Amino acid sequence: MKTNRPLEGKKIVVTRAPEQARELQHALAELGAQVLLLPTVGFAPPEDFRPLDAALARFQDFDWILFTSQNAVRYFSSRARELCLDLASPANRRPRIAAVGPSTSQAASEEGFSVDFVPSNHSGEALAAELSGAIRGSKMLLPRSDRAGSRLPEALRQSGAQLTEVVAYRTLAPESLAPELLSQILRAEVDALVFSSPSAFQNLSDCVGAAALVQLSSRVQFAAIGPTTAQALRDAGARVEMEANESSPAGIADAVAKFYRRSSPAARHA
Repeated sequence: MKTNRPLEGKKIVVTRAPEQARELQHALAELGAQVLLLPTVGFAPPEDFRPLDAALARFQDFDWILFTSQNAVRYFSSRARELCLDLASPANRRPRIAAVGPSTSQAASEEGFSVDFVPSNHSGEALAAELSGAIRGSKMLLPRSDRAGSRLPEALRQSGAQLTEVVAYRTLAPESLAPELLSQILRAEVDALVFSSPSAFQNLSDCVGAAALVQLSSRVQFAAIGPTTAQALRDAGARVEMEANESSPAGIADAVAKFYRRSSPAARHA
């Protein structure tokens, strides 16, 4: 029983937005965890739709569309529907579609896109590196968050891509965080915090203070959904004990489970 439920008795805090947390919440609960939701990030459409609308209007002119998150897929597709554009129609010339990982690929498939490429390592940098030989001179569209970093577009341009970046959605800090749960976390009365994006970590850091959050990482286990998020936490000085090999809810749940299996008394004395 314990082998199948390695998170029995563990309090795991998930910082994802509620509408995106269900799959991860279920995966952790199946492993025995008590899952606590503390959404430290929210999302909204762009304030100015004009750059996104212009890109959508010339969708067929691009050779590649790169999706680096489920949100990019959903907001991009939602705006296309509002403009009555059927991007996935077989009658249209179809740009090739690249997705950063399996969850993003699934979101794209659910929107009717046929995904041509998913990198073996699920990060933006891996996406650029693994496509580098195929994109020189290609017209690429990168719909993304207003708070996305610069490393991916820089790498794509260095590979010779003709890149168009557009804001497909905004990443927002929450108006407030549940005070009782926040106090419980700061008293280290939970076992782990799961971060699914650098913004989720940064927003919590802005709320409780950078020094306090870094210090907390020595008392509570921090988990990151992938290398980009893990690096952002480490760059801030936090300790990351768990990092998903696959940037997906199943991947991070598996990483958390493996950590506690290794650290259990039975495992240590095996």
